[in-house]
Amino acid sequence: MKINFEELVYLKALLEIEGLGPAKILNLISKFHSPKDVFVKGLSSLSKTELISTILSKRIISKSKRIKDVREKLERELESLNKHKFRLITYFDKEYPEILKNIYFPPILLYLNGIPEEKDYQSVAIVGTRTPTPYGKGITEKISGELSEQKVTIVSGLARGIDSIAHRTALKYYNRTISVIGSGLDKIYPPENKNLAEQISENGAVISEYPLGTNPDAQNFPRRNRIISGLSLGTLVIETRLNGGAMQTAAYALEQNREVFAVPGNLDVKQSEGTNILIQKGEAKLVKNAEDILIELDLKLKPEVGRNIPKPSVDLNMFEEKILNVLNHEPMQIDKISEASTLSTSDCLVNLLSLEFKGLVKQLPGKQFSKVF
Repeated sequence: MKINFEELVYLKALLEIEGLGPAKILNLISKFHSPKDVFVKGLSSLSKTELISTILSKRIISKSKRIKDVREKLERELESLNKHKFRLITYFDKEYPEILKNIYFPPILLYLNGIPEEKDYQSVAIVGTRTPTPYGKGITEKISGELSEQKVTIVSGLARGIDSIAHRTALKYYNRTISVIGSGLDKIYPPENKNLAEQISENGAVISEYPLGTNPDAQNFPRRNRIISGLSLGTLVIETRLNGGAMQTAAYALEQNREVFAVPGNLDVKQSEGTNILIQKGEAKLVKNAEDILIELDLKLKPEVGRNIPKPSVDLNMFEEKILNVLNHEPMQIDKISEASTLSTSDCLVNLLSLEFKGLVKQLPGKQFSKVF
């Protein structure tokens, strides 16, 4: 579906209706085929549909009488965006990141300073405290640099501390980086990061779901965090307190079925509370470097990424070789491995455990296994 100006007017009208979130809007558009048709064709049948309540139906009908106001407001907004050289894209535009469509409550509108590219699909979010320790700063520079050398796009939130270090390191390596902010594009926060935001827009994008003029209010940032994780194959947490925003981003990543990684920290340092708990609870994979992340994401990253990571040289017995010959990068159930390798299930489990210790095989839920390399 192509969203022209007229359809955008009706889409904005839907977004202005209290209680009508992204999921309901997408369901309505799917049923009536376009935002305009929700109002035009849907007026007689909105109250009959099971997609929304009677109250929301009445609000849509009431809004249809004020479309002229919505149109005039949109004209002013687009004029302001053009003046700043910012852009507005919708969920239905081809520029909208495909990976972001696969989350709960994807933003219907995105405001952009910069241009997302297809290769940004190969991305890792790096988030953490605004007050990192020297250890946290060093680790962020190290892993951001290693990922940048592999041309993995770095996604973060432009906040002070870990976020800013991750962005700056990516730029230092002439790598792409994306910042998701919790305010309008004209209200960069913190203000000292205005120059950083401009640099990011030239080699990536600054993204917001909030219109121009929106202040960086506290309630905006949890919503922002779901986009950070939603744009990424995995989220790396480097130093955060238990109540830090990075913990929210990790929770969103888990909810979105994305990988979560964490760097362990000093038990006596408050900035390490969150990362250590994520690892202890099994919600995050402990990582020491970018190689750990690239190996874990190997099934999802394109072949050229991570290929310069050397494969370990290890001695294998004949049973391990047999098992490796039947495994690939797709998950395989233990019974099928046993059948394909002509080994008993118990022999397979013993040798799979050995291969896992050697870093060649990864165990997945449901007694499934796959190759690491």
